[in-house]
Amino acid sequence: MGIPQFGRPDVGRDYPDRPAAFAVVERDGKIALVRVTFEDGGGRTDLPGGGVDPGETEAQAAIRECGEEAGLVIDIGAEVVRADHYFVNEKGVSRNTRGVFFAARVVREAAPLKIEEDHTLYWADPHEALLALDRESHVWALVSWLRERRA
Repeated sequence: MGIPQFGRPDVGRDYPDRPAAFAVVERDGKIALVRVTFEDGGGRTDLPGGGVDPGETEAQAAIRECGEEAGLVIDIGAEVVRADHYFVNEKGVSRNTRGVFFAARVVREAAPLKIEEDHTLYWADPHEALLALDRESHVWALVSWLRERRA
């Protein structure tokens, strides 16, 4: 099976590829979610993660992003799934995020790592998280993670 493509592109809008890495971080039966608050008062809920910077591995990006967005030091586990997603952020920048999603566990919380003030960490039961997540690719990754744990 190929990598699933989520989202619906707007006609006439360009969606350049953007490698991204995310983590399904579990602690005490709960999943780490990040609420991104927009300047206009809106927002979205994501799994922690983001773009892969030049010279960085996917795993390194997921680790860095969990620190920057949520103040979490994590230990990366196995790759859960890959999923692409047509996405327009709150600033109107469009990308086709070419995402990899890793299983992860918390090593410790480290508030000084958190530099993204518009991101707020919260923990949710996995089924609540499925309903809270805004991007279908993140829902797909969490469902895949839950199915792997069942095995």
